[in-house]
Amino acid sequence: MTTPVGETTCRVCRGPLGEFLDLGRQPLSDRFLTEREIPGEFFYRLAVGACASCGMVQLMEEVPRELMFREDYPYHSSGSSVMREHFARTAHGFLESAYAGPDPFVVEIGSNDGVMLGAVRDAGVRHLGFEPSGKVAEVARRRGVRVRTDFFEEPTAAEVRAAEGPADVIYAANTICHIPYLESIFRGVDALLAPGGRFVFEDPYWGDIVEKTSFDQIYDEHFYFFTASSVRAAAERFGFELVDVERLSVHGGELRYTIARRGAATPAAAVAETVERERARGLTAPDTLRRFAADVERVRDDLTALLRRLREEGRRVVAYGATAKSATVTNFCGLDAGLVEWVCDTTPQKQGLLTPGAHLPVVPPERFSPASSDGGYPDYALLFAWNHAEEIMAKEQEFRDAGGRWILYVPDVRVV
Repeated sequence: MTTPVGETTCRVCRGPLGEFLDLGRQPLSDRFLTEREIPGEFFYRLAVGACASCGMVQLMEEVPRELMFREDYPYHSSGSSVMREHFARTAHGFLESAYAGPDPFVVEIGSNDGVMLGAVRDAGVRHLGFEPSGKVAEVARRRGVRVRTDFFEEPTAAEVRAAEGPADVIYAANTICHIPYLESIFRGVDALLAPGGRFVFEDPYWGDIVEKTSFDQIYDEHFYFFTASSVRAAAERFGFELVDVERLSVHGGELRYTIARRGAATPAAAVAETVERERARGLTAPDTLRRFAADVERVRDDLTALLRRLREEGRRVVAYGATAKSATVTNFCGLDAGLVEWVCDTTPQKQGLLTPGAHLPVVPPERFSPASSDGGYPDYALLFAWNHAEEIMAKEQEFRDAGGRWILYVPDVRVV
């Protein structure tokens, strides 16, 4: 069991924050590196706490944003067909909504490679993305998406309002949970959002993380782990109101939160229903958090025991998907090249580099094939990109047909 090490202060309400899980010394999750860069690699302590006052689950230590969302940030949102379809539906939903207005203006915080705003652009609708990572922002520009290479906060939002008028929709996907300075985000929304507009964001749901023991959702870029209860409390604190919630299946389970100015809309029944379910489940109750920590340690022990046994049997094990969240797994579980030979990934920017902290080689998909220079398919593949399991397993059916087996660790360790 992880022993709590005392309390500090909640970043949202300044209430007492109690630590319940320590995942140890961790690197920047998306900082893939060369051997020459290993001596200067950045590490921090990855620990999680819950606020006793507002229930917000959050990291105990903040990693400077400039280290994470730098010029060469390697993640591209459009890399998955499932996510491309998800963002297309999202864009069309915004454009068909009653609050879009006659001349809608859609703003996205953390617009990445422009996959969502591309659909808005195709509809001929005014739009703007905020994306601080220069190279990925340039990918969006090449697609014809308008992007501001900057962080979204009160001063930058006010500049956009002065130049282009109010936004009918401010949207963010897997971005708001990255931002410790939540008050500045809401101040920015206040500066830019139209009176009848909506602030909509979707992020990994703490309820799903607890239910699935998906501890790899905890890494440097995910500072907050939201619930409807904690988001409602934060919105009210900053002068807004949570008016709707929606369950999403993407990224291992998320909630989409719709926020309006106070009094601008009647909250949907889903808000109170979700808050009541969270209360009944005790999602941030001490007993729940202690059980979660114990479950995390059990998964770690089961996974390392399985991999050591396979090594002793002379089996070849590789990994699939050099995801940001895999850094938590490899470093917390101590997975080195003696247990996992390499990780295959489709992202060219990651290939030929080493994974953060654990320093596993990242190889192109050609290595995961019957014609591989390693002598064909491996015996087992540890699926780091488990949230895309259905899509990946269908794509790699030949691996299964050749006798290969997948190793999964969410919600528990198993071979399929």
